[in-house]
Amino acid sequence: MDTEKIKIGKLMIDRNLCIGAASCIAVAPSTFELDPDNKAVLRRKAMPPTSDATARADLEDQGVDDEMLLLAAKSCPTQAIIVYDEEGKQIYP
Repeated sequence: MDTEKIKIGKLMIDRNLCIGAASCIAVAPSTFELDPDNKAVLRRKAMPPTSDATARADLEDQGVDDEMLLLAAKSCPTQAIIVYDEEGKQIYP
């Protein structure tokens, strides 16, 4: 059994890499959506949604678990979703 749980501190989307495949939305629709430019953005408690670095605590849906967020990031065909742990260390990609 994995004793070390993933603890996500923040997420970011690289707009230059995002191609609007929407695989992140298929995995975590309460966290990701496409903006008018067909780029993925993070759904936050405070509007508007953004691709900028967003703290885990600022995401709209606090019920989605860290493993699901990491799975959504890994589903991106261009690795446009960057995941950081609570210490600010990049854990994916």
